[in-house]
Amino acid sequence: MEFADWAIFFLIVPFLLAIDLKLFNKGGDNVIGFRKSLILSAWYIAAGLAFGLLVWWHFGAERAMNYYTAYVIEKSLSLDNLFVMSVIFSAFAIPRQYQHRVLVWGIIGVVILRGIMISAGATLVHYFDWTLFIFAAILIFTGIKMLFIEDEDPDEFENKPLTVFLKKRFPFTSDIHGNKFWVRVEKEGKSVLMFTPLFLALIVIEISDVIFAVDSIPAALAVTTDTFVVFTSNIFAVLGLRALFFAVENIIDRFDLMKYALSLVLVFIGGKVFYNAYFGHIPPSVSMTITLTVLACGFIFSLLLTKNEEEEEAKPEEIRDSDHE
Repeated sequence: MEFADWAIFFLIVPFLLAIDLKLFNKGGDNVIGFRKSLILSAWYIAAGLAFGLLVWWHFGAERAMNYYTAYVIEKSLSLDNLFVMSVIFSAFAIPRQYQHRVLVWGIIGVVILRGIMISAGATLVHYFDWTLFIFAAILIFTGIKMLFIEDEDPDEFENKPLTVFLKKRFPFTSDIHGNKFWVRVEKEGKSVLMFTPLFLALIVIEISDVIFAVDSIPAALAVTTDTFVVFTSNIFAVLGLRALFFAVENIIDRFDLMKYALSLVLVFIGGKVFYNAYFGHIPPSVSMTITLTVLACGFIFSLLLTKNEEEEEAKPEEIRDSDHE
C-alpha cells in the first residue's frame, strides 16, 4: 500500500507544478497579482490537505494527525523563508516581474535539496535513534534563539559572508539583463560568460533554505520518524511558497508576533521528544491541537497589534500627541 502512496505522491507533485507553470504563468515576465497568488496558494494548500486525507484513509488517524501537524509546522516556518526572500530581492534590486522566475527555479531546487536532507535525516534516526534527541535539542535551542534574533536588514545583506564569497569566486554583472541568469559580455575583446543578479539571488535563496531546513526538518522528525509522513508533509508545505510569497509580500510585516508563536511551537515539539522518551506518550491529536492553538493565537494577535499601530499612524500628528498626554 505504501508503495502505491509514494507513486501517487510523485505523480501529484509534477502535476501541481505543471498546472502552476502552464495555467498561472502565462504571459512571460508579468507581475503575479494578489488575486492570482491567493488562488494558487489555495490550490497548493488544498492539495496538501487532500493528501492528508489519503494518508488517513490508507494508514489511519494517528499517522494522518502526524502528517497534518508536520505540515502545519513546516508551513508556518515558511513565513521566515518568505521574509528572507523579500530581503534578498530587495538587497539585489530584483524587479518584481522577474522575481517569479527566480522563485520557480528556487522552489524546484528546494524540493530536491529538502528530499536529500530528509532522506539523510530519517536514515540517521533509523540507524542511530539517539540522534533524534540531538534534533530535539536543536529545536529547543532554535526556539529560544528566535526570541532574540532581529530581522534581516536588506542594506546589510550585500555584505553577508555568503554574498561576498560568491562574488569573489564567480563573475557577476552589476546590471539586470532581463530574465536571464547568465549572459555573455565582451571583455577585452573576448566573450566572457557572466552571471546576473538574478542568479545570485537564486543561489542565495537556495542556500538560505538549506540553513532553514536544519531547523524545519528536525521539527518534522520530532513529530514523527515516519519517512513517508516527514517527506510528503515537508514537500507539500514548500511547494506553494512562491505563490504564498506574492500573496503576503505586502503584509508580511504584519506577522511580527508569529516569531514568538513559532518559538513556542519549536520548544514544545523538541520537548515532546524528551517527554515521550522518559514520561509517556503525547497523542498526535494533542500535539496537533496545541500547535494549531499557539500558531492561531500568534496570527490573530499579530494582525490585531499591527492594525492598532496602523490606526495610530493614520491619525493626524496633533491627535496622536494629545492621546499620549
